[in-house]
Amino acid sequence: MSGTLFIIATPIGNLKDITLRALEVLGQVDLIACEDTRRTRILTQHYKIAKPLLSYYEYNKLKRTDTILEALGQGKNVALVSDAGTPSISDPGCSLVQKVLEAGYLVECIPGVTALIAALVLSGLPTHRFTFEGFLPIKDGARRRALERLAGEERTILFYESCHRLLKMLHAVHEVLGNRRVAVAREITKKFQEIRRETVSEAIDHFTATPPQGEFVVVLEPTKGGSHEREP
Repeated sequence: MSGTLFIIATPIGNLKDITLRALEVLGQVDLIACEDTRRTRILTQHYKIAKPLLSYYEYNKLKRTDTILEALGQGKNVALVSDAGTPSISDPGCSLVQKVLEAGYLVECIPGVTALIAALVLSGLPTHRFTFEGFLPIKDGARRRALERLAGEERTILFYESCHRLLKMLHAVHEVLGNRRVAVAREITKKFQEIRRETVSEAIDHFTATPPQGEFVVVLEPTKGGSHEREP
């Protein structure tokens, strides 16, 4: 009998933000594949879960996929977790799910915290229609082209960004898309959580004076003319 791959959402900061079902499944699987064993071990030790950990990240995923498929073929159950949030959302996991399904094994999702949804509902911007763009390209030209494609977007737009590139990203947004309303969410659920709701230019001024730290979700107002209310 073949095993099942469980895609399990884990906390994005506060260790209490994990579901009872996630803890139950983590305690029952034979193997936990994780982006960083050191980060996941903090979670498993906190909840007294003693299961083997297997590193699975962007640069070893091909080799580890074979290991996971072999385990599933032996009837073992495997959990996949990322450092924080839901695997395959800007984290490794999508290609593994595809390979597991192609091999004919079962895949289950244990839902939970995702930073982009938390930031969206905290933003004060329209929530009924939105698009998630992940991380913008690092290079200036590619970043600009990506933003130009969003110029007519009538849905609220969400991005992930690192503290090292946040200001460049905000400057590019201001230049290409204009001085819209924006919510910049930092360190969601963590001790230093901060949600700034302002214009893009005001966010630039703030983070120029106060260098950004932590991990960010940027929530951007839709283009002018986009529907801000649910249609009947």
